Formats: sequence, C-alpha cells, structure tokens
Amino acid sequence: MKIAVFCGSSNPKNRKYLDDAKLLGRRIAKSGHTLVYGGSNLGMMGAVSGAALECGGTVIGVIPTLFSEEIIMSQPVTELVRVSSMAERKEYIIRESDAFVALPGGIGTLDEVLEVLVANQLKQIKKTIALYNPDGFYDSFLEQIKQMGTNGFFRSGAEPEIINCKEINDCVDGLYLTQ
Repeated sequence: MKIAVFCGSSNPKNRKYLDDAKLLGRRIAKSGHTLVYGGSNLGMMGAVSGAALECGGTVIGVIPTLFSEEIIMSQPVTELVRVSSMAERKEYIIRESDAFVALPGGIGTLDEVLEVLVANQLKQIKKTIALYNPDGFYDSFLEQIKQMGTNGFFRSGAEPEIINCKEINDCVDGLYLTQ
C-alpha cells in the first residue's frame, strides 16, 4: 500500500509532533508500505521520510520544480517525482496513494486534507484519510465538519469519513480496517 503523509516542512514547537512523525515513518516502512510525501527534507516532512528511509523503506518524494535544483537534489528519497506546481504535487499524491495520514500541520496540510475530502465526496476517489489528532490538534476542524453536516451541507450518505487518531499507531491500523 502507498500511504501519503500530509505534513509541513516546518519544525513545530511541540517536539512530540516530530517524534511521532518519525514513529509514523518507521511504522510505514516496517509494515512494508511505501511512503509518499511532499518531498522536503525539513521539519515534519524530513522527520517522517528520514525515519522511513533509515528502516529501509521505500519513499517517494513529490516536489515542484519551483524549488531550486539544489533543494530538489538534496532530498534523500527512493524515488523523486518532479512536478510543475504545488497543485500538480497534490494531484499526483492523491492519485498515486492508496490512503492518507495527516499529521499536525499548517495551511498546506489542511489544504491537502480538504482536497482528499472533496475528491471522496465527489466520488472521484474512495480512499481513507486518518487525522493524527494529538492533544486535540484537529478537534476544532472536526467540529466544523460536524457543523456542516448538522446544517445540511452534505447530502445524505456523503458525510466525510475521517479516522480520528489520538495515537500515531492507530492511524496506520485504521487504514487497514477500511481497505
């Protein structure tokens, strides 16, 4: 299975998020799955991809050519896919991955999560997404999704299916249960 991990290239203030990103990368690799991610070796992205590589995992980095050649070539990955834009990166990752895990992140991470939810709602894909929600990081987002449903903004049966994980290992386990 190809598991895409959505996360940022920033270093979070909470060190636990970086440690959990590494745990996720190791778990994906040791389970024999392929990690697909945004291609950076910095921050959360670097933590998840570096840990997967250290365990002998297969890592596919998808990076836009808008970054300098020096940055692109500095990415330690098994396979490097170059795309022309951030939108094309998102499209490639969603198309080529079987399931998704979103770690705590910023606007870009949220954008990727929403793109998967929209594609699922429009029945363009039927792929599982897990949100790693330590310390309630995604609680307000999940509450907003619930409010949308309560107010009739989803057709019956079209409510987004999101696995809400409090523990990092539950994210990967949850993907198995829905495949």
